[in-house]
Amino acid sequence: MSQNYSSWALFLGFLTGVFWVLSVALGWVGTLLGAIGLGSLLSVINFLVALIGLLAFLVFGLYLFKRAWYNRG
Repeated sequence: MSQNYSSWALFLGFLTGVFWVLSVALGWVGTLLGAIGLGSLLSVINFLVALIGLLAFLVFGLYLFKRAWYNRG
């Protein structure tokens, strides 16, 4: 695995976390669940999606920051 590919994968993981957190914050997940008839599970699924997105954001963001910090010069 090359250095360039690894950095790109970390960045995409970070963006995925950002996307999922934003989708919960903007209500896209709730709209989708309401459209398919799972409105009763809205709070549980919203919480799980937000938690997984936040963890992906933090973990991949941390690794991306560490890689940028150690390769800055």
